[in-house]
Amino acid sequence: MCEQRLDLENTMAKLRDMITEITNNMKTRFKEKMEIINQNFGQTFQELFGGGEARIILEDEGNILDCGIEIEVQPPGKKLQSMGLLSGGERAFTAIALLFAILKMNPAPFCVLDEIEAALDDVNVNRYAEFLKKFAQGTQFLVITHRKGTMEVADTVYGITMEEKGISKLLSMKLNKK
Repeated sequence: MCEQRLDLENTMAKLRDMITEITNNMKTRFKEKMEIINQNFGQTFQELFGGGEARIILEDEGNILDCGIEIEVQPPGKKLQSMGLLSGGERAFTAIALLFAILKMNPAPFCVLDEIEAALDDVNVNRYAEFLKKFAQGTQFLVITHRKGTMEVADTVYGITMEEKGISKLLSMKLNKK
């Protein structure tokens, strides 16, 4: 019985050591990736907004795996503030900047965006569309939208029409870009 108990205690100690090592690895990797995302976020925010500043702040640096994340932004001509104090369009544009900051760090071959620019005004829709077009050189995007500015930069547009009541028809158009 004493040998079995000693064996169990040794196994438990090994498991605790492994868990500690894995947790430390997770903390290190998370911190490294957050720094990259933060840097990308600032750059993407400036590009989309035409200036300003943005950053991600961990609420508790000592407990990075369980703490909250604060997003502070300063659109051009405004003071530094929490994302929660922005207008709906500014919040949406900030979220778009964060999404692309993450995609810059870890590009995906394919991405679906469903009306993420719906809350933006026409000027910012055009900025988003131009940014998306540049970004699309490394990632293929399927964009669901009703916004004219976004559709104008697309290579191909698909739509549904109902020429006769109850009969839907799929249309596609390849757009020639000059």
